[in-house]
Amino acid sequence: MTKSELIACLAEAHPHLYQRDVERIVATIFEEITSALSRGDRVELRGFGAFSVKARGARTGRNPRTGEAVEVEEKYIPFFKTGKQLREKLNPNR
Repeated sequence: MTKSELIACLAEAHPHLYQRDVERIVATIFEEITSALSRGDRVELRGFGAFSVKARGARTGRNPRTGEAVEVEEKYIPFFKTGKQLREKLNPNR
């Protein structure tokens, strides 16, 4: 599902809201999650999962085209861990 499909689905499910308002709501939610992660905070959506930031250390990598060694700097990556309810919906018979 893309962001525009999500907006269309929510607008259809809530006909009392204008589509532009639904777009603003979705954009605000994503902006707040992004802001929290950029501050190093953890974002937990109960039953769905938790977003956090992990540090990936500096390392020596390889250029796949030439095979030349390349130094890769430390960087931070977003990490998502699914919640229990989401896992149970994806694996109902386990």
